[in-house]
Amino acid sequence: MNKQPTKPKKRIDLLDVFRGFAILGIFVVNSVIMNATFLNQDEFAKQWTSNIDQVSTKILQLFFYTKFFPIFSLLFGLGISMQALKMLDQNKLSFSFFARRMSILFLFGVFHILFLWSGDVLNLYALLGLFTTLMIKKSNKTILILSIIFLFFPFYDQLFGYLFNIISFKPEIYLSNHTGEMVNQIIKEGSYFAGMKLRLLEYLSNIPMLFGFLAPVAISMFLLGLYLGKNKIYNTLDLFIENIKKPVLIITIATNIYRVLFIFVLPSYSIYSTETFRPIFIKLMVLSDIAMGLFYLWGIGWLWYNTKLKTILSPLKYVGRMALTNYLMQSFIGLILFSSIGFKLYETLSPSETLLLAVIVFIFQIIISKIWLNYYRFGPLEWIWRCLTYKELIPIKKNASTDIANS
Repeated sequence: MNKQPTKPKKRIDLLDVFRGFAILGIFVVNSVIMNATFLNQDEFAKQWTSNIDQVSTKILQLFFYTKFFPIFSLLFGLGISMQALKMLDQNKLSFSFFARRMSILFLFGVFHILFLWSGDVLNLYALLGLFTTLMIKKSNKTILILSIIFLFFPFYDQLFGYLFNIISFKPEIYLSNHTGEMVNQIIKEGSYFAGMKLRLLEYLSNIPMLFGFLAPVAISMFLLGLYLGKNKIYNTLDLFIENIKKPVLIITIATNIYRVLFIFVLPSYSIYSTETFRPIFIKLMVLSDIAMGLFYLWGIGWLWYNTKLKTILSPLKYVGRMALTNYLMQSFIGLILFSSIGFKLYETLSPSETLLLAVIVFIFQIIISKIWLNYYRFGPLEWIWRCLTYKELIPIKKNASTDIANS
């Protein structure tokens, strides 16, 4: 057979632990948005004044917001590079293969938006992932320089504002007639069809954030993952983690000092709110959050290789091996918990309750993922993605008589 999936027994457990950890953080953040959409989030948050909710809010700000999207993006880019480089070594690298793979991921994203939740990034990942595959044969230097440029370029808002103006795209119109009360009514009391319509409108209205904020971070991290993959750091992760220890710690300390100042000190000064300096402060905060996210990966890796905490971290790999399935499962669970077709919890949970709920759901996902992987080689959606990508029915049961990886 040509172009076969990676053998499960050859998987690198630590990379799956990273993915599982990213899925946890993503769901914590998404749960906050599922509980109160961007349209009404600031007003909704004002009612929670207890100490535990204030502490929970600070925990979310300091340790979760904008930290996990970069992590997952980096791992996605690394995954692309590992697959592409394996094919390149065998002289089987095919753009049509990756075009098909990303097209299927794009369709998963469309399904996600319409039927589960508007906060989808799979569409974005599919588009940017296709671009990333075009960079495989570029030099490591070129890839790294482009990663840095995409990350630090300061004028995305102006750029996309100009482009939207040219094509007469006005995302602000999609929810212009919706108040916070209307959104609450639709989510908690409306029909499933009304919810689908709202999800589509939310997605369209969030396109400026998707392309002006998330896309630059994603493509930068994709390319960084590609760079690391082309240097095959996954073969010597323990040495790589040890070699970058000093710069990682220095950058983490410096960026965390700024993050604390941004959250607790800068808002008290008038310069924080000026049109000139506020975008700069926010950009620096985003960069600090990305640095914190990358520190998480380094920290987990260091603990994995240098302490006895490997046993505690190891269960994360089950969720990581089924990352796509668990990502969409979280949206399905959120739909059941917060919307009219389930428990109608929208805008009822405090920050502390939302955080606790996300952790409980994730523990459930660890358990269900481990049980599933006891019997099957892939997660259900991973299996569908593979079958459609390779255009053949790949055995999924562990006791299947034919192992496609050995064919």
